[in-house]
Amino acid sequence: MTGDFRRYLRAKRTVDDRAIDQRLVGTLRERLRNRTEAGDGPLRVLEVGAGIGTMLARLVEWDVLPPGEIRYIAVDIESDTIEAVVPYVREWAAERSVSVSETDRIVLEGSNRRIELEPVVSEAVAHAERTTGEWDLVVGSALLDLLELEALDRLLDALSPGGLCYFPITFDGGTRFRPELPGDRTIERHYHAHMDAKPGGSSRAGGDVVARLQGAVGVTLLGVAGSDWVVRPIEGAYPADEAYFLRHILDTIEEAVGEVTDDTETLEAWLAERRRQIDSAELCYFTHQLDVLGCVKK
Repeated sequence: MTGDFRRYLRAKRTVDDRAIDQRLVGTLRERLRNRTEAGDGPLRVLEVGAGIGTMLARLVEWDVLPPGEIRYIAVDIESDTIEAVVPYVREWAAERSVSVSETDRIVLEGSNRRIELEPVVSEAVAHAERTTGEWDLVVGSALLDLLELEALDRLLDALSPGGLCYFPITFDGGTRFRPELPGDRTIERHYHAHMDAKPGGSSRAGGDVVARLQGAVGVTLLGVAGSDWVVRPIEGAYPADEAYFLRHILDTIEEAVGEVTDDTETLEAWLAERRRQIDSAELCYFTHQLDVLGCVKK
């Protein structure tokens, strides 16, 4: 399953790219440049739940990270996933004018930017607590629906005064498929109930995070925007590897819903029809999520 999950993380890159709100990306870009110009050391970035490194690649491609020296720590609890960061980044860099060298860390160098990348196997909140007050930016993509809301406070504590937090692709309670099937609402209800039953899990994490930051002392909520996943066939086929992405989503639903219902007949029939629709490039998938950008006060 390790290779399958890595392929899923690669496949969702194009889905995430479409979903992420570009207005908030622009605000983040501007804030990071201002912070770099006002500082006297390398920009320090902590990414929690980093996966295989797609967010770093995205931030470089979209010119979000400012010119100059950058220290980038990519943290994930899964060692098998973190092991894929360096190969992924090397492959990505080889396709662009980015050189890669390796000493005790991976170093990416472009025309005006030098990034020291260090992949770390660790639980996100535990690592944040060990580095309190150290970071200019904390990033957590598709993460906060898996953590207790109190964990957000500890992630914020890792920021230095004036530091930024960016939480894109935060699930917020909507899972839809088209064409409609009779079992859709039941499947969705069971799927979300499974999220809510997991320790720290929430099917309404996006709204919960916004409310928490809105009311937090010493935090400014800079922006919130929708970042819905929309996956659909185009001219009879899914883009890139998005058919695999959809199959992984159905596998996840099968496992989750199977744990909270005894009605296996309804679930199996629903899954069989949805998988057939992927094979024939008929299925459309929509998920509601939020991007959240905040700043701790100086």
